[in-house]
Amino acid sequence: MPRFAANLSMMFTEVDFLDRFGAAARAGFKAVEFLFPYAHPAGEIKARLDEHGLEIALFNFYPGDWDAGEKGLAAMPGREEEFLASVDQALEYARALGVPKLHLMAGLADPDSADHRARYVKHVRYAAERAAADGVLITLEPLNPYNVPGYFLPSVAHVLDVLAEIDRPNVKLQYDLYHAQLTDGDITHLTEAVADRIGHVQLASVPERHEPDRGELYYPYVLATLDRVGYDGWVGCEYNPAGETTAGLGWLDAYRGQS
Repeated sequence: MPRFAANLSMMFTEVDFLDRFGAAARAGFKAVEFLFPYAHPAGEIKARLDEHGLEIALFNFYPGDWDAGEKGLAAMPGREEEFLASVDQALEYARALGVPKLHLMAGLADPDSADHRARYVKHVRYAAERAAADGVLITLEPLNPYNVPGYFLPSVAHVLDVLAEIDRPNVKLQYDLYHAQLTDGDITHLTEAVADRIGHVQLASVPERHEPDRGELYYPYVLATLDRVGYDGWVGCEYNPAGETTAGLGWLDAYRGQS
């Protein structure tokens, strides 16, 4: 049975970020994930985790100027020093919070550029080698071109191709079913094909990116497929609630005791 982690960057936004940990726990979640922790000292986040008995499934490396539309640094020319500093920062937070997985964002860059690809591969390998010393897994996530035009990794196929070149045991696919359906489709066969490369899973309805009990994907079957192929990690609920967060959690009832 799947285990669900609330994404606190998108869920429970009715309250301030640090109060979302308690809100998630009261809703029955045993784990959380979020985009970026860096606006808060690690100690403040750790206190909320401990207070509410929560695990962190994953968070992201610093992405650059998020408010200006930047989506990562790893493939970006002229950002090497900033990227190296972001690795130090992410691993410092990971150690303090006991986080087992970190998502490394690539940035807005041309996937067909040999220069951008070489830089990206070099940087992912560097982050992976640094993370391996702490037992941390690095994940790479494709972001669909409808929501994030120009992203360096626009599809699962692009991630699989670059994973083969990176060739590090602690670098895997972040399999966001929302993005995968929009770009690759054929989710059942795709899940079977990538099962041994999956490092983390996220879900949302398609195409609205709301709760998973609506839209074109039938998630009971999709989640059963993940069980069948042996995925036993957290499934991140990276969706925008259609209304108030707790009012939309009825879909979770079938999995109570597992999340």
